Amino acid sequence: MAKLTQKAKVLRHLQEIGTITPIQAFFDYSVMRLAVIVFRLKDEGYNIETTILQSENKFGEPVRYAQYKLIK
Repeated sequence: MAKLTQKAKVLRHLQEIGTITPIQAFFDYSVMRLAVIVFRLKDEGYNIETTILQSENKFGEPVRYAQYKLIK
């Protein structure tokens, strides 16, 4: 069986689950540079929406990160 590329894994995740964040991509697929993969998918014509979310890190400091969603 052929192994899926990181790009194929992220695309499948977006199609089947909906949204993905960098931390999900890292833990689920060992993807370190999700933004690059999303950029390439957009370049191929996929309509992907970016939402900036905010939370706190373990030190209580505010952090911002992207959440990506495939628009069908």
